[in-house]
Amino acid sequence: MGVNEKTSVKDMTEGNIVWLLIQFSVPLIIGNLFQMMYNTVDSLVVGNFVGKEALAAVGSTTMIVNMLVFFFNGVSTGAGVVISRYYGAKENGRLHTAVETTMFVTFVCGVLFTFIGILLVHPMLIFMSTPEDVMDAATVYLRIYFMGMLGLLVYNMGSGILRAVGDTRRPLLFLIFTSVVNAALDLLFVIVFHAGIAGVAYATIIAQFISAAMILVLLTRSKEVYRLTWRDLKCDLPVLKQIFMIGLPAGVQSVVTAFSNVFVQSYINSFGSACMAGWSCYNKLDTFIMLPMQSMAQAATTFVGQNVGAGKNDRVNKGTVQTMALTVGITAVTAALLFFFAAPANGIFTDDGEVIRYGVLFLQTNVFFLLFNCINHTLAGALRGRGDSAGPMIIMLLNFVAVRQVYLFILTRYISNTPRLVGFSYPVGWTACCVMEVAYFYLRWGKKKGVPNG
Repeated sequence: MGVNEKTSVKDMTEGNIVWLLIQFSVPLIIGNLFQMMYNTVDSLVVGNFVGKEALAAVGSTTMIVNMLVFFFNGVSTGAGVVISRYYGAKENGRLHTAVETTMFVTFVCGVLFTFIGILLVHPMLIFMSTPEDVMDAATVYLRIYFMGMLGLLVYNMGSGILRAVGDTRRPLLFLIFTSVVNAALDLLFVIVFHAGIAGVAYATIIAQFISAAMILVLLTRSKEVYRLTWRDLKCDLPVLKQIFMIGLPAGVQSVVTAFSNVFVQSYINSFGSACMAGWSCYNKLDTFIMLPMQSMAQAATTFVGQNVGAGKNDRVNKGTVQTMALTVGITAVTAALLFFFAAPANGIFTDDGEVIRYGVLFLQTNVFFLLFNCINHTLAGALRGRGDSAGPMIIMLLNFVAVRQVYLFILTRYISNTPRLVGFSYPVGWTACCVMEVAYFYLRWGKKKGVPNG
């Protein structure tokens, strides 16, 4: 790619905090946008060239994919915190060991998740009350998708290593390239070869394996301290323990939250394929709005991790506040635009009037409540950078799972079972979580600095 390694890596322990956060997060936001496009392009192609049943099938599979992917992403968060601390503390030997351990675990998990995913496809779709007119297409799409799980995990972990040392630029370049490849293959397989939903699934996994190969070549050929040395590839148990102490709570939280969203999907499924497709469109747009907050949360984790490692605790607190302000501002503008242009935004995915009507309903009801979620994600990212992963896990599980499911149970049995109120279960969880997480952060960290004592 011709990108200089020295200029790509960012030491976030020195310099203007806001400018560092912007430099780090903008490529990350764009990169996450392109990564989101893998599944979004699938939805666009099948929605416009195959039909609403295929669109509903792609949308209804997202939660299942997320349960495995989110777990591994939680583990990668733990690896990123460990690596960023070693990088900030200039402990190059330990950083090298952490990289080798991280990639070893990635390869093992990639193989395991492939088989687990394929085996669980049909039972999970049945559990979600997937309608008969969607079942076959959803099964085909998921089974092919899981065949590419190793490529997805290798790329995500490799890019996580680069983010830990402040490099978000080169993963972005790789994502741009493979997203274009994915879109081109989607159109080729569906329009030219008439492969239907199987075609978009094959296009996705091919692009994912290409991105994995590119990230492995970069890490292997690197001259920096984070390079991947194949002969040193092994599992260092003390380092793995550190990674799991931070990453497992984040992974468990993500899996259980995604599992809870499967329950929400099952409630949505009861309203039929048009509502399912509308919910799918809304979720694609919701994911788009959440990109800045998720990217800024990752920025907060890296920033806090590096500065804790360097012992610069005053920058830790300033960086947390400034990250939150940036996140809320960006999300507010994006939410306002999508609220007023809800119909055209949903119309990107389909020209079915009933599907668009449902998508607009969900979007306009929920969109501004995402401002509460900005605070949730920023504080969780900052807490994980400090090494406190259990706190945000417990808080998010209580609200995204328990509160949300209690709300749905009471609503559908004793109040009113309507699509709008079922979809509103998301804001209910976001708002309750925000209140609890702000209180936790203030009580635990409001008068403290540095790394938690336990």
